[in-house]
Amino acid sequence: MKVCVLYSGGKDSNLALLKAHEVFDIACLVTLSPKSEESCLFHYPNTELVKLQAESLKIPLVTGTCLDDEKSSLSALYNVLKNAKELYEVEGVVTGAIKSTYQATRFQRVCDDLGLLCFNPLWLRDEVSILNEALDYGFEIVFTRVAGYPLKKSILGKKLTKDTVRLFSRMKEYLNPSGEGGEYETLVLDMPLFTKKLKIIEYDIVGKDYDATLIVRRAELVEK
Repeated sequence: MKVCVLYSGGKDSNLALLKAHEVFDIACLVTLSPKSEESCLFHYPNTELVKLQAESLKIPLVTGTCLDDEKSSLSALYNVLKNAKELYEVEGVVTGAIKSTYQATRFQRVCDDLGLLCFNPLWLRDEVSILNEALDYGFEIVFTRVAGYPLKKSILGKKLTKDTVRLFSRMKEYLNPSGEGGEYETLVLDMPLFTKKLKIIEYDIVGKDYDATLIVRRAELVEK
């Protein structure tokens, strides 16, 4: 079956892509760029870097933009998935949703409207196990946004490690270990399907502790 993958460039969409790659024909990636970090549905920081990631993956990319509100986001999602269906004859959509019924139900509704099947390979998985699995696969993941206590801006640009996972597992009272609630966001520099690694050359960090974003100014693909 031909499918497209909702792709943000972060850890969850990349792990969902890797899982889907084992059973489906990945026809294209689909990325929506919202107006700001206030987006109710989509990953915001550095979405322009998915172009480099798609190049490394050697998978076509279908992109769109949207405002931050739900109505605009769902309308944009409908249009970009419609394009993917017409261009690449996809029959299904893969998402990185884990436990967010808000995201999953809305994605499902749009897929139903387009006659597409919706697959969520990470659905209801334990968040800590997802982080560990990504690291076990050799993912290289850096933090690009923090949005809430107790995460400080000093972790931006740092890599997710097993020590970080253990720390997050002890902080469940304060945050969702996977960051699905928006507590943090990530960028994947390398994973098994990449033919080249993503290297950040220049970046800025804006904001303050508990609310800050790493903005990549320049990046390139390098040999693994």
